[in-house]
Amino acid sequence: MAFRNPVIDALPRYPVIIGGQREVPTGPARHVHVYPGTGKVTQELALADAGHVDRATAAARKAFPAWRAMPGDKRRDLMFRIAALLEAKSAEFAPSLIAENGSVAMVAPYMGYDAAQKFRYFGGWCDKLHGRTIPMWGAPAHDYVSYDPYGVIGIIVPWNGPLFAATMVLAPVLAAGNCVVIKAPELAPYSVMQLIDLLHEAGLPDGVVNLVTGGADVGAAMVAHPGIDKIEFIGSGATARQVLANAAQSLKPVGLELGGKSAVVVFDDADLMLAAKKGLTGAISSNGQGCVNGTRLLVQRGIYDRYLDLIGAMARHVQSGDPFDPATVLGPVISQTALDRISGMVARGVADGGRIIAGGQRLDGDFADGFFLPVTILADVPDQCEIAQNEVFGPVLVATPFDDEDEAIALANGTDYGLGAYVHTQNLRRAHHLARELQAGMIHVNGSGEAMQPNCPFGGFKKSGHGRLGGVEGLHEFLQPKNVWMSMAAPEGGQ
Repeated sequence: MAFRNPVIDALPRYPVIIGGQREVPTGPARHVHVYPGTGKVTQELALADAGHVDRATAAARKAFPAWRAMPGDKRRDLMFRIAALLEAKSAEFAPSLIAENGSVAMVAPYMGYDAAQKFRYFGGWCDKLHGRTIPMWGAPAHDYVSYDPYGVIGIIVPWNGPLFAATMVLAPVLAAGNCVVIKAPELAPYSVMQLIDLLHEAGLPDGVVNLVTGGADVGAAMVAHPGIDKIEFIGSGATARQVLANAAQSLKPVGLELGGKSAVVVFDDADLMLAAKKGLTGAISSNGQGCVNGTRLLVQRGIYDRYLDLIGAMARHVQSGDPFDPATVLGPVISQTALDRISGMVARGVADGGRIIAGGQRLDGDFADGFFLPVTILADVPDQCEIAQNEVFGPVLVATPFDDEDEAIALANGTDYGLGAYVHTQNLRRAHHLARELQAGMIHVNGSGEAMQPNCPFGGFKKSGHGRLGGVEGLHEFLQPKNVWMSMAAPEGGQ
């Protein structure tokens, strides 16, 4: 077969945008970007450095007073213009999304529409940011609370869904009146580069959002910079520890959205066809590289074999391959390094007692040069083994049986993570009971991600992070409450 190659000439060219000015850095930092579908280079990307972070922060601080003072209706209208442009140009993001990390063509055009929804939702808050009054006792006084923006927010987004993550943070940050320095990931830079271009095309004032594309050194410079007031980090737990350690030097607040090992709990009264379809999405969504994906299949023993037969048959019919092919359901993982790591975890899972019922072998033939692993399912995985406890970040599901509700809850909660959980049952009492007991920030009952919309709070418990993105909770992550107490006592002179 002939691969559809990314159109290199159509990819964004400016990895740095500061104060509205597009730049190609001339320093020594470079990254050779590889298209995961073929293992071939798209281009050598010039990267930002700490000096660019300095300049971007200065531009954001300069723009902040006017941006903060912009009336709510004017900011609302601008956010709506951004949303309309994102929607109109949604399909134009597809080449960037596919080329940067192998996102599949059947999903990529939706990402621009999803981004538009975020700007439209949070744009609606711009003219509704109000405080409250508090009744006082002990002395005549008027007390009120107002909500102020932080100033400059540093945003660090991951390679697995950069456009999704960037807009999930940018929309509430801007609605709250903050300015931004955002780092696009060097592994998947193109969609964020394209997004920042679009923001300026829609009329965003220069300096309100500034882009620096770079590696870990650029992220560290952002965290350490005294002109950046808060960091929002989306990525791995290992990197988050470094971010927190650096931020501790200045006591800078940090919001974290990290990894997950989300359970899919299937009871014997579930709609098995629905539960299998929804369970399979944990291996398919973002090519299996999604933090909230349901990747641990906990299935009640009486239906365990039937469920595995069903989901295994479905998995074997998932079309893996060329991301530019509209019929492809599952694309590649991000790199050869990632593929080797995932394959190693699968091999150790088998050594620990798991048995492969679907996938397990890298695609060969026409796909041999890309980083492709088909949907892989391991059954009978001991709950405490590596692959049952740790995030794989690939198209891999593991299955373990359970006997009753208490065991299901214990297994589901028995990891360091707490981002999502998925419950399949027709028993309403059971559904509410598990929703209360499961230690996760997002619970889906008979679903697989439908609450990932901008008016719902998104975030995790335990080592899946803290803080929320989405909904009014996500808006308030980027506002600081200020209490004002004003005496109403008469002057001592009696006037």
